[in-house]
Amino acid sequence: MEEINLNSWEEFEQRLRTLQSEYGDQASLPTSTFLYRGQQHPKLSTTLERDGKERLPLKEYHRLMFEAKPEIESFTSTNWSILSYPEEIDAWLGKNQKNHVDIQVSFGKPEFQNTYSYMAYLRQHSFPSPLLDWTRSAYVAAFFAFRHALRCDRSVSIYVYLSKLPEASSQPFIHRFGPHVTTHPRHFMQQSSYTICFTYRNGQYEYAPHEEAFCRGGPVKPCVWKFNISAKEAERLKVLRILDGYNINAFSLFGSEDSLVETVALRQIHLQK
Repeated sequence: MEEINLNSWEEFEQRLRTLQSEYGDQASLPTSTFLYRGQQHPKLSTTLERDGKERLPLKEYHRLMFEAKPEIESFTSTNWSILSYPEEIDAWLGKNQKNHVDIQVSFGKPEFQNTYSYMAYLRQHSFPSPLLDWTRSAYVAAFFAFRHALRCDRSVSIYVYLSKLPEASSQPFIHRFGPHVTTHPRHFMQQSSYTICFTYRNGQYEYAPHEEAFCRGGPVKPCVWKFNISAKEAERLKVLRILDGYNINAFSLFGSEDSLVETVALRQIHLQK
């Protein structure tokens, strides 16, 4: 992972254009084939890791999701036809045991799509998740980076990730899930994609911290850049004003009554000149 310190939003835009040009990405600046993630906290981590479960076996996490499903279905009137526990998840893991290329292919097969859909739904509703959420828009990532950086004299971070084909031997492994899944509308409002990081040890697959993959040594490394941008008050409000001009704000990304009031308050109290 390459870490780059910047003083302004304009510097970030310039560096991003250079990066996209260097890697042959001809898309416009706001959206591209890169993935982006904006945050205030210094460590790249999933909500499952932040909940103290950074090395949970895949089968154990599936059990937690499966046992939570009846209650969630009862209140949402939605049926999630995921792999059953333990029969179907055992069979699915058994087909891919010890071969991370096969298991990554299996993540994208129809038999796993409903499970992925349910996982994305849970992630959007704050169930601790091994999915690390990214966006295909650098501007959406910027909003999440600067949104709550109130009166902050430190920097915020925007990660830029360009995934590669699966490597033959290096662990842990990163798998990228695509955007095409039936789940909560926020997934599409935020232009979301996800990654998981997993490893094989002690005879089973386990979720692992992303930074172990992004920061590992060796001749082949994932393409990950961490841009640290000044979040002083004037810079933060400048960025939020630019983003609001593109209609990127809490209400456009969440669509809830709370996010509407948050957006109106930001405009009335902070963004009016």
